[in-house]
Amino acid sequence: MTRVKICGIKTLNDAKAVVDAGADALGFLVDIKGAKNSVGSATAAAIIAQLPPFVSSVAVTTETDAKAILRIVRNARANTIQLQGKVTPDTVRAVKVFFVKVYVAIHVTDENAIEDAKKFEDAADAIILDSTDKTGALGGTGKTHDWSISKKIVESVSIPVILAGGLTPDNVAEAIQKVRPYAVDVQSGVSNPDGSKDIEKVRAFIQSARAA
Repeated sequence: MTRVKICGIKTLNDAKAVVDAGADALGFLVDIKGAKNSVGSATAAAIIAQLPPFVSSVAVTTETDAKAILRIVRNARANTIQLQGKVTPDTVRAVKVFFVKVYVAIHVTDENAIEDAKKFEDAADAIILDSTDKTGALGGTGKTHDWSISKKIVESVSIPVILAGGLTPDNVAEAIQKVRPYAVDVQSGVSNPDGSKDIEKVRAFIQSARAA
């Protein structure tokens, strides 16, 4: 069964509704400048403290320095950190010393992403395949990428692969059937214009993912 992460949680009400809809993991954009759904680490920590024990909490950051990353982990009190910036396997290993799970984002633009993903096999707990755009955005673009490359990455690496980038309730089933990821991750595809979650879309997304 494909697992589902709903990213860009800003409020406790949204968190509870998303959990009730069946999400396996919630993502928090912690102190990311320019991100509509960014929250402070204290806000993220307060929401995470209210989550059920079997729901994962993922702090998302664009920081690339190990000390800065660990500061976010400590302050947000998440059990997983998602690294959207360009990091090295050594940085990932330095973070993992502190007993936190680490997801590394690979931005799929061409087949070079396959080798980029393989570099993290012995360091990260999972790879997130995301999209970028002409501005160089590190996520939240609402755009899909070439799923045939994503499929090759799933077949090439030995750690779980999470598919993100432009997923919606309408295309997530097709994406899962084509890529066969461990999990899917969505932000803008289930959000209202103000960044809050459209719970009907969240439910539809999770139902489609489960059915696929």
